[in-house]
Amino acid sequence: MKRVALLTVAEMKQAEQMAMDAGTRGLELMERAGRAVAEAILARWDRQPVLVLCGPGNNGGDGFVVARHLAQAHWSVRVALLGPWSALAGDALMQAQHWADECVPGGSAVPDSSIVALSPEVIRGASLVVDALFGTGLSRPLTGAAAQTLQALAASGVPVVAVDVPSGVFGDTGADGGAAKARLTVTFACRKPGHVLMPGRDLCGEVLVADIGLSPEADQQVRSMAFENTPGFWLDQWPNLAAGAHKYQRGHALVYGGGLMTGAARMAARSAARVGAGLTTVAVPQGAFPIYAAGLTSVMVRPMVGDDVQALATGLRQVLADQRISSVLLGPGAAGGLVQGARPMVEVVLACGRPLVLDADALTAYEHDQEALSAAIQAHVRPVVLTPHEGEFARLFPRARNLPSTDKLSRARWAAQHSGAIVVLKGADTVVASPDGRVVVNTNAPPYLATAGAGDVLAGLIVGLLAQGMDAFAAAAAAVWLHGAAASAFGVGLIAEDLPDQLPKVLRQLAL
Repeated sequence: MKRVALLTVAEMKQAEQMAMDAGTRGLELMERAGRAVAEAILARWDRQPVLVLCGPGNNGGDGFVVARHLAQAHWSVRVALLGPWSALAGDALMQAQHWADECVPGGSAVPDSSIVALSPEVIRGASLVVDALFGTGLSRPLTGAAAQTLQALAASGVPVVAVDVPSGVFGDTGADGGAAKARLTVTFACRKPGHVLMPGRDLCGEVLVADIGLSPEADQQVRSMAFENTPGFWLDQWPNLAAGAHKYQRGHALVYGGGLMTGAARMAARSAARVGAGLTTVAVPQGAFPIYAAGLTSVMVRPMVGDDVQALATGLRQVLADQRISSVLLGPGAAGGLVQGARPMVEVVLACGRPLVLDADALTAYEHDQEALSAAIQAHVRPVVLTPHEGEFARLFPRARNLPSTDKLSRARWAAQHSGAIVVLKGADTVVASPDGRVVVNTNAPPYLATAGAGDVLAGLIVGLLAQGMDAFAAAAAAVWLHGAAASAFGVGLIAEDLPDQLPKVLRQLAL
């Protein structure tokens, strides 16, 4: 399986320039792009009246190519142009003239009579609209005729095919500056971050990536640091077992379980075991031992004497004296019933020298004191994975809101680099960021994964993979993907307890 790179707007321009430097004319790249969009339309829709909205730049040039190919296929085509014909230049002007020469009575000698000015009224009579107003490089909200027309288009219910990206979606961030939702988006060579980050991902509809003849190694040549989270990104690092392996060679995951909210740690522990940890232990306050022991079978339960946080921290340190423990999870339900919170226990696990996942209450323990957490992580000799949702992230990394760009990729990258941890910024478009600048964006999470306890399962998946020795960045990315795949395998009606039992089905599909 191949890694799926996400090229930023600047990286895509660099890749296109490399193709042109190698001898491919920009006009030819535009022709290939527009032809790919037209072919996608012809493959999906019957002949019908189509309106092509063209901007004054290269995206509009692509639109004129689309209009020409559809007209040559005997479709009824109208073109609406943002701005005057005289504003067209370069390759876009040449493609506009080519369209007029071949498809307009009188040819390009009468260009102004062959187009209509962009306005909300042009949508009338169209049963399909091609949006070629602006491409991925837009970074400000739409205004004027473009904004008004797209607003009317969104309200009309007419199907939209977007060229490269729905106009108004920012290519590097997925932010919405006034886009009309597309039924289909045809982009070129590689997806961009705006295609996979919300709300851009939702606004794009189906995304088709068309080959326009750039170098197959373009993503490597421009040194892309962002990827879509697919098995191709991490499968080569999956922990495979030798035929004679025993349980300790599959790792021993330790989960701390709180004394009040016991379900969180139990789900996390079952997830760690399901994903392959050879042994999984839950360390719990002695008073909660009967609850855990009654609800877990293959997962071991280790009681600790004491009911205050200092005593439990001491007990946890004693449990961690077992050198066979290969990874630790602290957070799900950890602070339940503890007046002082979980911070002393976080300090214990940070000092234990094992790969570590901090989730939920462990993150809350350092709200508004991220510098102390970062210092402790950077003194830690093994990888640390933080798994905040947006609310926890805002409280843990308040300075991220003052970054020059506050999109999800930028914030997750900054937090990872500043803390020294792998950061899993959760959501419909979960981002996993490494301190070295690499990021992956997850796209397979179904909406019914938004259910109580799902985050505890995710944390368990990560610690289970860490226990087996998987690289922390790859383990976090794999766990996020498996989490989404397990939810999709179950379907509607999902609750968090259902997720671990779906993992064997998902793993079989990966031929693991």
